[in-house]
Amino acid sequence: MNVTIDKNSGYCFGVEFAIQMAEDEMENCEELYCLGDIVHNSMEVKRLYAKGLRIIDREQLKELRDTKVLIRAHGEPPETYKTALENNIELIDASCPVVLKLQNRVKHAFDVDKIKGGQIVIYGQVGHAEVIGLAGQTGDEAIIVTTEEDLDKIDFSRPVTLFSQTTKSTKGFYHIKSLIEERLQQANQDSTAFNANDSICRQVSNREPQLTKFSVEHDVIIFVSGKKSSNGKALYSVCKQHNPNSYFVENEEELEKEWFANAESVGICGATSTPMWLMQQVADNIKRFDLETV
Repeated sequence: MNVTIDKNSGYCFGVEFAIQMAEDEMENCEELYCLGDIVHNSMEVKRLYAKGLRIIDREQLKELRDTKVLIRAHGEPPETYKTALENNIELIDASCPVVLKLQNRVKHAFDVDKIKGGQIVIYGQVGHAEVIGLAGQTGDEAIIVTTEEDLDKIDFSRPVTLFSQTTKSTKGFYHIKSLIEERLQQANQDSTAFNANDSICRQVSNREPQLTKFSVEHDVIIFVSGKKSSNGKALYSVCKQHNPNSYFVENEEELEKEWFANAESVGICGATSTPMWLMQQVADNIKRFDLETV
């Protein structure tokens, strides 16, 4: 049985940058606080915990004084920076440059739209760390939409500016975009009432066509990702769509031997939050299954 790891899978630039910053900082201190999971992958969080990375939430941040806190790639709302300033906290800011640029665009659009009575709409997951940071640029006035039903939150008698969480599906974004256009037309709004911004990270969106090709090249696909990963769920659905023999696992312990009974070729792939070392562990275990059947 041939087992291949997808060379295009694994960390995106933003996640890799954040983890490198954390590891560099921990070389000079025993413990470093991180606001939220540094990456949506429990195996990597455990590895970094052993090195001294301690995860805190926003309520715990308010209680800290005179220390260092890492901001992960997802970015943070303005309130976090305000709290840090008030509590003499030094922020190690590992916000992804793509996310920071999007935050600035959302803030600018919000300031402009406020004057003309418009609304900021963000296609994303409610409660997702990046979305919290984006909505924070609008004083939490942005409307978050995930499904078609969420469009009922929008006032279609007013202008709409649409953005997307950087890790959402391109297909999903353009579907929501077309539905908003239809609703605005029904409300007799002209084209100037809608400004749609495809703000999906191309490191993420480019993986969809790559995974489509990779999925059909193998008998079985094992997609490795943390269960919290929004990006992981989206990319796994691409694999499943093109190869029914696709399975989602968080680590090698979740593998089932019978998945590989008649397989000659197995493909291993993962999310932008999946470390290469974890995909390698999964591949090694599958190879052991193969040896046991010889």
